Amino acid sequence: QVQLVESGGGLVQAGDSLRLSCTASGRTFSNYAMGWFRQAPGKERDFVGAISRGGVRTVYADSVKGRFTISRDNAKNTVYLQMNSLKPEDTAVYYCAAGSVFRTIATLYDYWGQGTQVTVSS
Repeated sequence: QVQLVESGGGLVQAGDSLRLSCTASGRTFSNYAMGWFRQAPGKERDFVGAISRGGVRTVYADSVKGRFTISRDNAKNTVYLQMNSLKPEDTAVYYCAAGSVFRTIATLYDYWGQGTQVTVSS
């Protein structure tokens, strides 16, 4: 089992930045690819980005490309989501997830955090 805890969410204005963190415990963190997803009220959970086990490869949704950056520190068992130039449409609950493969599809991830709310006001 892997336990994931997100933090760093909050209420910001459009154009601001936030950094989300997701800290893992349990099994060896570096064995897992990590993904970030988000879910707005009444909408499906959408892929935001992912990072490979070693942190060499990243992939992003088109909607956040150039504004969001994923990184990880395997020594700290933590993955980060740096969000810049935030827009009101980025408002959602953000979830981190751990999986054995580097993918963009939510169902391929095995473990999930509880989520952290990000609200961007206009």
